[in-house]
Amino acid sequence: MEQKQQTLPAKKNIALVAHDGKKTALQAWCNKHRDNLSQHTLYGTGTTGHLIEKNTGLDVIKLLSGPMGGDQQLGAKIAEHEIHMLIFFWDPLASQPHDPDVKALLRLAAVWNIPVACNEVSADMLLSSSLMHVELERSLPDYEKYLATRQITL
Repeated sequence: MEQKQQTLPAKKNIALVAHDGKKTALQAWCNKHRDNLSQHTLYGTGTTGHLIEKNTGLDVIKLLSGPMGGDQQLGAKIAEHEIHMLIFFWDPLASQPHDPDVKALLRLAAVWNIPVACNEVSADMLLSSSLMHVELERSLPDYEKYLATRQITL
């Protein structure tokens, strides 16, 4: 598929997700970076979003809980270019009943070329990047051009 360029804004929409075993770590990370995160718009899956909001004072747009469809809601927002970065503290040592949803979320982040951090150190690196608070060009699939060039017959 051909690619096109799109600009990520200086004020990013950041998705925050954590498996149960990593929710405390994500809350601590958000507290550590509260001033920086408050300059962006935060989204979270249900339980994670509520916990972050309650324990950090940050405003979080809360979706459904991950296993109840929140992961898929975030995936749709990524595909619709509404999410610009994903911070996902996942627990590689625990099995997850909604593992296919988790993999689909990570796949969509890769397809639509958004930055992803899966642990505290990678999240620190993303947030401290000189690119965090500026507009940033990215390549992504040109889906509109793909549709325009296809001949659909019924």
